[in-house]
Amino acid sequence: MIPLCSPLSLTPLFSFNARRSSHDVLPTKGTPLTGVKMQFNTSESSAESGPTKMMPLRANGLCLCGRRHFFAAATALLPICPPHSKASPDSVSDYTTILNRFHPPRPDWYEEFYASVLNSSTKSYEAEIGGYKSQLFANLRGKAQKVLEIGVGTGSNIQYYTNGADVQVLGTDPNRKMEKYAKAAALSAGVSPMNFKFIQAVGEAIPLTDSSVDAVVGTLVLCSVTDVDQTLQEVKRVLKPGGVYVFVEHVAAKEGTILRFIQGVLDPLQQAVADGCHLTRETGKDIYKAGFSNVDLNTAFLSSASIVNPQVYGIARK
Repeated sequence: MIPLCSPLSLTPLFSFNARRSSHDVLPTKGTPLTGVKMQFNTSESSAESGPTKMMPLRANGLCLCGRRHFFAAATALLPICPPHSKASPDSVSDYTTILNRFHPPRPDWYEEFYASVLNSSTKSYEAEIGGYKSQLFANLRGKAQKVLEIGVGTGSNIQYYTNGADVQVLGTDPNRKMEKYAKAAALSAGVSPMNFKFIQAVGEAIPLTDSSVDAVVGTLVLCSVTDVDQTLQEVKRVLKPGGVYVFVEHVAAKEGTILRFIQGVLDPLQQAVADGCHLTRETGKDIYKAGFSNVDLNTAFLSSASIVNPQVYGIARK
């Protein structure tokens, strides 16, 4: 997760007075989130609520899950397996190549610095977006027992969709230095260490088997992945039938506005200093086109997000 994505967006370099529509008002705990209706597939057997076993080894190499030093952390939680996508490796040993292709290795000092900054510098944004997240993620409580969060980052979302419940959470992030922060956030949210696992992975090649999770969470992630469409297809692949993708993303401002012009000018710099974050992606449209059975999407303009506006949030159902 890359909240606000960069120092560019942590400082209000520009001030914009945007007219908000009725759905841009910050929701409170007593205000229902308009247009979001959750439906979960409850036809699965009761055995689904327990830990899922790993897939067995396959002779064709598509699910060679024995590389303990890479996947052992999550084997007791969810069925770990290289994804069946165009990025799929021939064996688990090739997954590092996939990871490096979509997220080239950074120096340890950079990864640690970025994780530390992310953990400490997004307080105002999290305070403002908290009302939206509280309403949005409340729909998962008691309904999603297995949750994957892509781009988990420092774990700021975990408190919203677990709330101390017995939920199994797998967090993935290409920056391995996020792990200690995410684990601390999970523990603070009341998640047992046995129920939270972290794996270094990219959204374009999620290391889970098909139809293995009830929900996928992603906030401010699609701005920085290499391939948005492939990431969304991976999200659909790992979701169970009826499962949901819960998202918050920033998107390009309306064409012809001053904000959109500034985003276009600063976009190359943003990508350079913010781990690949793009200011001008139309991610909401990408989610609509990804082939989900239903998408509920709302927009908001956050004062704390500066040029990283507007933001879209909602739920897409497989």
